[in-house]
Amino acid sequence: MTRRLPRRALVLCAGGLLLLSSQAFPAHADPVSPPAIEAWQAPVSAGLSSDGSLSDVVGVSATSVWAVGQQSVWDVWQSRGAITHWDGSSWSEVGIRNDPTGAGPLRSVAAASPTELWAVGEGHDGLPYLARGDGASFDRVIVDKLHAGDWLGGVAAVPGRVVAVGRRDKVPMVVTGTGSKWKLTQLPDKGALYGVALSGKSDGWAVGDTGGKPLIMKQSGGRWKTYKIPRIPGGYLRDVHLDGPKRALAVGGVYRENGGIVPLALSWNGKKWSRVSLPEGDVRLYGVTGDRKGRYWISGVDLDRPGEAFLLRYDGRKVKTLRGPETAAPRTVRLQSVAYLPGTDTVWTVGHVVDASGKYTDVIERFGNSARAGSARTKQ
Repeated sequence: MTRRLPRRALVLCAGGLLLLSSQAFPAHADPVSPPAIEAWQAPVSAGLSSDGSLSDVVGVSATSVWAVGQQSVWDVWQSRGAITHWDGSSWSEVGIRNDPTGAGPLRSVAAASPTELWAVGEGHDGLPYLARGDGASFDRVIVDKLHAGDWLGGVAAVPGRVVAVGRRDKVPMVVTGTGSKWKLTQLPDKGALYGVALSGKSDGWAVGDTGGKPLIMKQSGGRWKTYKIPRIPGGYLRDVHLDGPKRALAVGGVYRENGGIVPLALSWNGKKWSRVSLPEGDVRLYGVTGDRKGRYWISGVDLDRPGEAFLLRYDGRKVKTLRGPETAAPRTVRLQSVAYLPGTDTVWTVGHVVDASGKYTDVIERFGNSARAGSARTKQ
């Protein structure tokens, strides 16, 4: 006689009891593969020199991830920029070919394609730094329209077009180029721009602040204009991710009169920007990414629990906190940027760990499908 399982059965699994529903399983069927488990992967370092920190990351593919930052953060004379690359099995530092002095701190990196990458930051000569990568190395690009005192904080790129944002003389600045031709635009508002995202050659968003409230600029038809947003005194924005024509998320914080900061996120629905309700706590938000399906991940630090890696996940309705493992040693894990890597179901986030003595160590954390995330090591 053939025996059949009940239509609903309880199965013991690693996380407890799992309720299986509906149809009976045929006798002698092959085992069902367990579902993918989202989890934090073991953190790694890109192997930067003493007191290293990573400020931004972009994923091109499962075998090509780029991150930028700086080394010797406490020494203004020795501090230098860092560009590092993940090839699917290890991290290795990549140089800048045509600049023997090297870059200063690098703040942002973007990929228009696997062979067109851009990084921005500061140069040791006092000029803003702009470098272009071809997938193997980088070269410094001199933009005659930039001069000493200008500051670049963010960069975004699509094939054939790159946009860098920052400030000049306390006024927001946008630098747009093709690699050989450049245009510099100073905007009428006071303040600075820190993050930028593009949806095409003539459309995008840039975010920052005026010194007293958040600032969002919209590019349409090649022109940048201030866009209306909720009134939030003391607010600022540090990054923006464009997830589609009707979906975007910008993140930052709000300064309070008592000196504290509360986290801030604004969501775009295709018609207007609205404030997102976030969990309470002493939280700083720095970076945001998305999967183009309506899910976002936000990186930062929870100063109430500083020793744990910290992300927020937002699905358009609810915000969930994702925390890494606790550690006994006193430390602060600050994740400054985050990138979703298509095809792997993982997000990569970079920043630094500060120990009790104030020593910085660059850190790369991953959260997502543990079965597909792979292993990581650092080239020595």
